[in-house]
Amino acid sequence: MAFEERQDELEEEAVNTEETAEDTAEDTEKEENNDTAPEEENTQSEEEKLKAELADTKDKYLRLMAEYDNFRKRSAKERLDISASVKADTVADILPVMDNFERALGTETQDEAYKAGIEMIFKQFSDAMTKLGIEAIDPVGEVFDPNIANAVNQIEDPELGENVVAQVFQKGYRIGDKVIRYAMVVVANP
Repeated sequence: MAFEERQDELEEEAVNTEETAEDTAEDTEKEENNDTAPEEENTQSEEEKLKAELADTKDKYLRLMAEYDNFRKRSAKERLDISASVKADTVADILPVMDNFERALGTETQDEAYKAGIEMIFKQFSDAMTKLGIEAIDPVGEVFDPNIANAVNQIEDPELGENVVAQVFQKGYRIGDKVIRYAMVVVANP
């Protein structure tokens, strides 16, 4: 019997050892699962952080590009405005010379070569002004517009309508919509 009892004891120990081994394996597996869960959470949170950082960087990049595009457009517009302003200032200084050439053309002379020379210079001057985009304002016969002309005198003329420009003392000039010099006019029937 001693042998059978001993055998039963050993079998019980073996069963207990197996159960303990199984419990230990389960505990180890649980621990491993617990260890991987925080790692997965860390990986996910790092991934989320990186995605958020990427989105933030992308947003900053897009804003910077938009700001640069606006700066480029604003700079181009300012350059055009400055160019037109400089052109207008320069032409305003030259206009008295143009006026004198017009007066010289209107003067009677016996010397045809002299008159032809003045006409050629005036034509060349006019062509250069046209090339620069400068146009004359000559509102004779039109309704008076204070945006392009200054009225320096008034007359009564039954042949002309009300507020019509009867005569131009001095032509005006403009570049596009910008008036360089206002025309000096006489207005009929104000």
